Amino acid sequence: MSAAPRFHLAFPVDDLEAARGFYAGVLGCGVGREAHDWIDFDLGGHQIVAHKVSADSFAQLRASNPVDGKQVPAFHFGLVLDWDAFEPMAERLRQAGVAFVIEPYLRFEGRVGEQATMFVRDPSGNCLEFKAFRDISKLFSRDLDAYP
Repeated sequence: MSAAPRFHLAFPVDDLEAARGFYAGVLGCGVGREAHDWIDFDLGGHQIVAHKVSADSFAQLRASNPVDGKQVPAFHFGLVLDWDAFEPMAERLRQAGVAFVIEPYLRFEGRVGEQATMFVRDPSGNCLEFKAFRDISKLFSRDLDAYP
């Protein structure tokens, strides 16, 4: 039997060593293959690849949309953690001095899809969301009445 498919995401950074410090150092991602202008990281078993680009390539990364009363960055990626792993990740980020774009909080409280969530930026400004569902079976719920 084959393993579940792995997610692959390539994203821009303007400083590869700062990216290495954040993804490998702060988040604890394993480092895979690399070249002078890219690095593979293991984010929860998924392959993410930091590609070096010029600093002026990042304007679109700042757009946001309102979700549950917060301005959520439109471009972001991250992990859906186990419920019990959420607070340790938040503490790991706090201990590393990482500023939160959106502080850890409970989104959609008491509704379908209730989840703990937090947003941070890497050193190049890419936004990451870490979230955990109280009931993981609701990850793909289509109960649209639960969201105003």
